[in-house]
Amino acid sequence: MSRQYNAVFFGLLDGLASDPRITDLAVTCDGRVWADRGNGMAEQRIPVPFRSPQVVREYAVQLCAQLGRRLDDACPIADASSVDGIRVHAVIAPLVPQGASISIRFPDRTRATLPALGQSGMFPPAWLPLLTGLVDKGATVLVTGGTGAGKTTLVKALLGRCGANERIITVEEVRELGDFGHANHVSLVAREANVEGIGAIGLSDLTKATLRMRPDRVVLGECRGEEIVDLLRAFNSGHHGGMTTLHADGVERVPARLVSLGLLAGVGPQALAMLAAGAFDVVLHLERTDGHRRIAQIGGLRVAKDGLSGVPLAVWNGSEAPRYAPEWERFRVRWSG
Repeated sequence: MSRQYNAVFFGLLDGLASDPRITDLAVTCDGRVWADRGNGMAEQRIPVPFRSPQVVREYAVQLCAQLGRRLDDACPIADASSVDGIRVHAVIAPLVPQGASISIRFPDRTRATLPALGQSGMFPPAWLPLLTGLVDKGATVLVTGGTGAGKTTLVKALLGRCGANERIITVEEVRELGDFGHANHVSLVAREANVEGIGAIGLSDLTKATLRMRPDRVVLGECRGEEIVDLLRAFNSGHHGGMTTLHADGVERVPARLVSLGLLAGVGPQALAMLAAGAFDVVLHLERTDGHRRIAQIGGLRVAKDGLSGVPLAVWNGSEAPRYAPEWERFRVRWSG
């Protein structure tokens, strides 16, 4: 079955965009096309190829225009997304040698549930009661990992578990979460400045706005700047059950990433440590190996004498039995459904 998206026309890439197995498409400056079906990028042949770098550039401009983003000499980089969660990133010459570089990421066509992710091998079956319990008991969750590790997919599955009467407010730089099947959901997206350089609304402003919207759960699609401090303040002010994602190499590396983001907002390491330790109940770290996405670590954040530390409680390599820290059993009993 092919994908169905609202009002996004892919033209020369339509055949590939309709393939539900493809998670990412890329077009290089010379018009070569690449696709990822879960095992890394492979070059593709399309019926009508991009004839020249100029055609690639024109295609990128038109694709971004469909999604309401400007791409021209005055604004040569564009990040655009659709309501469905399709994400397009494009860069045009002279920032690239010629034409344009285009990257397209597609959301999962199916609304993956936690049981379905478990069956696909994202986590051991024994972890399902814990993951459902984290949602049901209102844990505040930090999901970490590299690009393409499955962070958004896992967050959508967790949100799909939320009660029908809960009000969920999501904040994103560009829409990736899309529709996860919840009726009382408000999706906020940042806005760039106009051609006169005014009118920008950033993630910090939107994160602050969520607290005036009667949220049951506040979800920040990705922490990448000073908005982390506003989010941590929200999570420390009685708003439980929120979620966010962060690029990090592992649970142990999360503190360094958080501290670096806090410094962007003028918050020192010690103050950031106190905010973060009280804000997150669990860290779920994802990794992708040979196209397979899995929860590689489950852990938490602690404040020690030398600052914030990340403590893995469970580690799984995807094939052998998970390894557990002594504190795991207490943590499991606390949060399992």
